[in-house]
Amino acid sequence: MLKKATKELLGLLWAFVIAIFIQTIFFQPFYVPSGSMYPTLEVGDFFVASKFSYGYSPYSLPWYHPEVSSGRVFGQEPTRGQVIAFNGPANDGKPDATDDYIKRCVGLPGDHIQVRQGVLHINGQPVILERVGDYLMVDPRKPGEVRVVPQYRETLPNGVGYNILKDYPFGEAQLDNTQEFIVPPGHFFMMGDNRDHSSDSRAMNPVGFVPFEKLIGPAQLLWFSTEAKWYEPQRWLSGLRFGRFFKWVR
Repeated sequence: MLKKATKELLGLLWAFVIAIFIQTIFFQPFYVPSGSMYPTLEVGDFFVASKFSYGYSPYSLPWYHPEVSSGRVFGQEPTRGQVIAFNGPANDGKPDATDDYIKRCVGLPGDHIQVRQGVLHINGQPVILERVGDYLMVDPRKPGEVRVVPQYRETLPNGVGYNILKDYPFGEAQLDNTQEFIVPPGHFFMMGDNRDHSSDSRAMNPVGFVPFEKLIGPAQLLWFSTEAKWYEPQRWLSGLRFGRFFKWVR
């Protein structure tokens, strides 16, 4: 009996070690708790980010987030348009706490970024915007409520295209007109696809420019999605969004 218990304990220990190794070196799972990346990522989505794409820094460790960055090894910079998980400041403002964010990279080091009348400008040129069909937003935090939100196809200078939401008329949202930002060396400019409901690099406090050291990795695979909360067992089955299982994040 003792030998069997010891083997089971060792098995659990090895499983834990392997899980930590995979999460540190290869992939890290994330849950989407907010609506800043609609329509690309919805509240209740679960996705994995690849850890090896940008190399490794102290922020790559799943349990360790130092206050001061210390560089990367095997680093490769992201490309414009990638959806990236990164370590940012805490929403509660505590100096000793940090939160993980998920946004889209629209600005690279040296870029001049500005939003004018709600339109993103990169190095003085507006991005291409095309009106597409409205987006029906079903917010799991507000059961039974469906909102119709104007949707646009945004195309960056490198040809990467994706859909964004514009809840307010162009020029009327809080962050629709910004100063011109010059992205510092070793930093990146991030924006949420749900443009009028995203805390991102357009506001220097709390997000601002994101240091390369704080990038965790690009979002790769959306593997699970649900509208149900863990404390709503009656909705565990009906809340599953099968259409969002195993989809690549673009």
